[in-house]
Amino acid sequence: MMDQPYYVQFNVGDQEIGLDPNGHSKGMTGPLGYWHVDDIRTSLRELLDAGAEELQAITDVGGRLIASVKDADGNQIGLLQSR
Repeated sequence: MMDQPYYVQFNVGDQEIGLDPNGHSKGMTGPLGYWHVDDIRTSLRELLDAGAEELQAITDVGGRLIASVKDADGNQIGLLQSR
């Protein structure tokens, strides 16, 4: 679906699978799932208020907003809001 230096996307049925080909330079050691949310700012704030640590601030990537956090157990969580 998309093949850019900053993002690769595959569509399988109704599922979108996006990959960051530069993830290792951002400290990623494996795949990061991104949860689709309606309001990324509210979702990010709720995770931070619950004790998560921000890994990536809200960033526009190809017309979509993404962010990521690490929860108290060390799990990385990605957020994605379509525009």
